[in-house]
Amino acid sequence: MKLTRLAPAAVAAALIALAAPHAFADQAPLASAESKAAARQAASAPATLDTLSRFFARDGKVALKAAAPHIEGDAVPVYALSPQFVAGKAGAPVAQLEYLASTAVSSDGQKASLWTVQQGASWKVVNIATGDDESRYAAAGAAKLPGGTVFQEPQINAWYVEKGSEVLPLDEDAVKAIGARGTTLAAYQKRVAKAYGDKLPGSAYDRSGKAGGYGETAAETKAQAAQAAAVAAVASGHHDGSLPVVSTVAGAGALLALGLTGTAALRRRRRPARQA
Repeated sequence: MKLTRLAPAAVAAALIALAAPHAFADQAPLASAESKAAARQAASAPATLDTLSRFFARDGKVALKAAAPHIEGDAVPVYALSPQFVAGKAGAPVAQLEYLASTAVSSDGQKASLWTVQQGASWKVVNIATGDDESRYAAAGAAKLPGGTVFQEPQINAWYVEKGSEVLPLDEDAVKAIGARGTTLAAYQKRVAKAYGDKLPGSAYDRSGKAGGYGETAAETKAQAAQAAAVAAVASGHHDGSLPVVSTVAGAGALLALGLTGTAALRRRRRPARQA
């Protein structure tokens, strides 16, 4: 059996001089309607629904044959903080497209997010994570700042919406980072440059081998190993060689590398996530 998994991105590079505030793009590239349709189709495939049944039944919350998962709504684009924006590159948008997410719902009301990415000419499901953070924050951002880009700063598990020169928080972590009233795009860039500017690809931090761990404790390393074991347990029932990696532990984070740092690979998804 083969598990499809994207390796955590390397992190690192010395802080680069900041570009002028007006030099940044005010919108991230949009996902096309065709991409969204293809992502939803991949999430709805019989093999994926079969995997979802085992995912929802893993803790005995619902019987395997009774899970009856279905895909709800359209796939939503998920953006993460852009390394180019952190580095102050002129014209760089605040976030880059990482994957498209579809929400799956079981017969007993459990929800999961299926992450799809384009591999060659087709779209593949590469991760299943508990909850529906992606679709919820996409909706919250559209309501709070219509037409804006909803994105995540995975290093601190914060969600924001950005439009023009305005950045607004969508969860508690974002409020802690920029305040309840939000901040300007230029001020946000200065904050993330200070936090991550020396951890971009090619830096001493990257070369030291710390990129994936940020010096995590032994307990955190053990917890991550337990999560990986849980992933393998759910995967064991699949026999067609295409099973995506899944986040099986309640509160377990993404197994897909996001944005700048591998620490996002096993970041916890806290529940419930309160919107600002």
